[in-house]
Amino acid sequence: MAFPAHLLPSIFGILGNIISFCVFLAPLPTFYNIYKRKSTQGFQSVPYSVSLFSCMLLLYYGFLKTENGMMIITINSIGCVIEMAYLVVFLIYATRESLISTVKLVALFNVIALGVIIATTTYAIEHGPKRVAVVGWICAVFSVCVFAAPLSIMRLVIKTKSVEYMPFSLSFFLTLCAVMWFFYGLLIKDYYVATPNVLGFVFGIAQMILYMIYKDPKKQMKPIQAICEQCAPEQRVVDVRSYLEMQEKHRVDLGALLGVQVKPRAELEVIVEMQEDSVARDEVVDEKKEDVAKVSVELDGEKTIIPSIV
Repeated sequence: MAFPAHLLPSIFGILGNIISFCVFLAPLPTFYNIYKRKSTQGFQSVPYSVSLFSCMLLLYYGFLKTENGMMIITINSIGCVIEMAYLVVFLIYATRESLISTVKLVALFNVIALGVIIATTTYAIEHGPKRVAVVGWICAVFSVCVFAAPLSIMRLVIKTKSVEYMPFSLSFFLTLCAVMWFFYGLLIKDYYVATPNVLGFVFGIAQMILYMIYKDPKKQMKPIQAICEQCAPEQRVVDVRSYLEMQEKHRVDLGALLGVQVKPRAELEVIVEMQEDSVARDEVVDEKKEDVAKVSVELDGEKTIIPSIV
């Protein structure tokens, strides 16, 4: 018995809704930490503002479609609720600067930009296929821009050789989501939905390939660690014993070097010893238990101890 082909769009649409819902829930751990610590911890609100704008734009497009728009309406309605919840939590625990920038961003995208698009397409373009086509092209262009956003993360992975900020599970589900919506758009002949998801699929595969290349923990290096290693000054180790022996060989006045008043014709005997037992630790000035070298200078039977940190 042949499988009914007319059910394929519904199957891919339902699968696309389920996977997209899982992707919308991906930031939950981040916002749980924000709620737990009562702070946004330096996170940015840009991804959630942009995602809310994308959901609202696609929701408007779904309402304009006379047929096959239900799958687009359902998932983007859920997406709008989830993204607004994220933004509310972010605004509650954001600093004053973050709060102001987030409000400006939401106003720019979801009030001004969306309002201009809806007003322009409503009053300047007649109702029908032409309005659907214009809004569809706007959605497609914006979706391409959203799919191109991971390029910065991929660049960071290549530069730092670390996949810390590009989890495999998220890349996998985004790729799977792009596949489902591509076939859904292709089957219903909605190329405004299908075309951007080709780019999403390509970028998703590229992210997973990068993950496989740099997933080895031995090769991973955190971005901050990589920057610090590049900027860290060269460290030099001085051998005190060799330095003092060299000075003695060249008959340098150790009393002048160490700041000790030396009697004329005094014989200098240099003894370098490392503290190893617990009894000698009481005589060390440094209470942090660092290794201390003690230089003992014997002058006519009198011994002066000069501590120096190695």
